[in-house]
Amino acid sequence: MYAAATAGERGAKVLLLERNDRLGKKLLITGKGRCNVTNDCDAREVLQNVPRNSRFLFSALAACPPERVKTFFEAAGCPLKTERGNRVFPVSDKSSSVLDALKSIMHKVGVSVRTARVNRILTDNGSVIGVMAGNECFYAENVIIATGGLSYPTTGSTGDGYEMAKALGHTVTPSEGSLVPLEGDEDCARMQGLSLRNVGVKLLDAKGKTLFSDFGELLFTHFGVSGPTVLSASAHLKGEGCRLLIDLKPALEEGKLNDRILRDLQMYRNRSMENALTDLLPRSMIPVILDKAGIDPELQANSLNKQQRRALVELLKAYPVSILGKRPVSEAIITSGGIKISEIDPKTMESKLVGGLYFAGEIIDCDAYTGGFNLQIAWATGFAAAVAVCEKTTIDK
Repeated sequence: MYAAATAGERGAKVLLLERNDRLGKKLLITGKGRCNVTNDCDAREVLQNVPRNSRFLFSALAACPPERVKTFFEAAGCPLKTERGNRVFPVSDKSSSVLDALKSIMHKVGVSVRTARVNRILTDNGSVIGVMAGNECFYAENVIIATGGLSYPTTGSTGDGYEMAKALGHTVTPSEGSLVPLEGDEDCARMQGLSLRNVGVKLLDAKGKTLFSDFGELLFTHFGVSGPTVLSASAHLKGEGCRLLIDLKPALEEGKLNDRILRDLQMYRNRSMENALTDLLPRSMIPVILDKAGIDPELQANSLNKQQRRALVELLKAYPVSILGKRPVSEAIITSGGIKISEIDPKTMESKLVGGLYFAGEIIDCDAYTGGFNLQIAWATGFAAAVAVCEKTTIDK
């Protein structure tokens, strides 16, 4: 829609083909229904939040940084606000406001919209001549594929674009979920529903190398762990044997944490250990921590020895969760993988293999952390493709 609106504003005759019965099905569920439009930062900071293939996006983000996106939507009647982490949302807190703005601009600049599921790109002598949707042909000199990846398939993201691109000789790098919850050991289920705030998180590989670290929120679920820090960590998960280490008390170094525990043990010296840690930990976490530390929950607090206290400190500073893998791609916010970037011109998003074929958004092998960065990639690549199409059409004329 952003590419269609941008091309339409520049005088192109645009037809948008949508496989769903209505536009913006996936957009409406982003940001928990509020739509995290972008991040209020510069292009350089966006790139810092793209863990894979960020250099490919340099030109696109330079031409369409977050500021341009914000100006576009506010001019289209969708006022925005900035929240914690520089996340930008519509003032209405409704993703429908973002969709309405896009539809409004498309209507204003004369973009035609048809419901049709495209299944093939038509070419002649190495260049695009149109698309096939069922038994119907739509002829065009330029085609932008913006079909998304594999995440949230109920919204239409079922990999159609990958298949069309592969049929034309493009390479699609292996696709899997990114920004997706992680499956963990059975202790996670014992703490199901427990949400932790302001904790440190580290993802380690099987050899103990730190793959990712963050600070923020985490949620224990029946299958493992989720929450913003975990979703970002999932983008770095490699191979088997990975562990998540959670610093439950990041504001206290080990010495001060030990002193804090000693004070609590003194204060509640006649209580069992299960009841002596209520000021320090959430109730549902206490039995799990004591089990891992090898401490009897019924042990009286004043009987805890130095070795046991040391084990407790170490667990609070590095609580381990064995990661069994990612949740299915259908549960992922975005897809990692896609059209190989070496086969796409980074300035125009045009295919290097097929003239007049362009790519935009999640179908490209680029993905970012949470915070509005993935939608910013979609806007920037859609803008680059649309501008390139219009400039090429002008030159051809």
